[in-house]
Amino acid sequence: ESLHGSTSPDGIAFAWPHLAHQDRFIRWAARTAIEHIPSAAWAERALREPNAAIRVEALLALARVEGVSPPHRREDGPPINHELGGRLLKSLVEIDFDALDHERQLALVRTAQIILHRFDIFPSAATRPLTAKLDARFPADTPELNWLLCETLVYLQSDSVAAKGVKLIADAPTQEEQIEYARSLRMLKRGWTQQTRLAYLEWFQKAANFRGGASFKKFMEFIRNDAMATLTEEEKTTFADVINKPVEERSAIENFGDIFAGRTPRDWKLEDLAAATATGMKNRNFENGRKMFSAAACVACHRFNNQGGMTGPDLTGSGGRYSAQDLLDQILNPSKEINEQFVPAVLTKENGETVVGTVVNLSG
Repeated sequence: ESLHGSTSPDGIAFAWPHLAHQDRFIRWAARTAIEHIPSAAWAERALREPNAAIRVEALLALARVEGVSPPHRREDGPPINHELGGRLLKSLVEIDFDALDHERQLALVRTAQIILHRFDIFPSAATRPLTAKLDARFPADTPELNWLLCETLVYLQSDSVAAKGVKLIADAPTQEEQIEYARSLRMLKRGWTQQTRLAYLEWFQKAANFRGGASFKKFMEFIRNDAMATLTEEEKTTFADVINKPVEERSAIENFGDIFAGRTPRDWKLEDLAAATATGMKNRNFENGRKMFSAAACVACHRFNNQGGMTGPDLTGSGGRYSAQDLLDQILNPSKEINEQFVPAVLTKENGETVVGTVVNLSG
């Protein structure tokens, strides 16, 4: 960081190797130092860098320095260097995606977005190699990478992203993840079939029961309006019934419980599962647990890793607060011990009706 602000090329030799550092913050500091140095001193090196991890960060630096973001585009502003944009894209496509770790894969896709955005590169023959490269990795193993891949492939108007994105929506266990894919797909005009288009439109019926902050419904409305704008006149006629269908209220169990459709319910007891805790809970299927968190509607009130509701305690750090045995007891007997901050209030109205919930406003 002591190099930040310095324009001397002498800083390149020190900062450059740190672009591949395992610590993201050190990578950021090294890239920022290089960005302060005139790009003429390092642009060619970035485009030809043999180390894949370093090249990703170096290309991001070059795209940020030489690209022109929309807020700075004006008649007397810098022109867009389309030739450099093409070279950046070509250099990025040459990187072996599978040789990168997860963080660097995220960085590669984000770098692709920055290049496309700042150099006004629209879907064309020039972007086909990038589309093919990302298509082959989508869907990925993590929601974070899927989010970036989905929105990038939609921008590139991939022919296969509709089918893959709709399936991800169907399989995603949380409303946050589903919304992210739906938000990206709203701008897609190609590759739809009657089946995928119908599934996407029907999702908006389900999503009408999702919950969020004060502006949540308005943002959902924006997503739906953008999606409707991509429909052809023929599609508007074909799907008129689902487009105009009144919203049906559904509970969290109804919205997410179908993840395990066809399974036979079981009333689990602590003694049934206690043996698993004796092994230290090794070799667990975390993805299955993530789905269970939604299927059992825990996600409606609790958050885990920034996904879920907020009317109950955040469970992200629960593994550090409870032993495996105690945590299992809490899951199977959720009302056994309730944090005083989250004890619900039961209000009886004058007509005898009761309302159960958390009081959030006592101002009348």
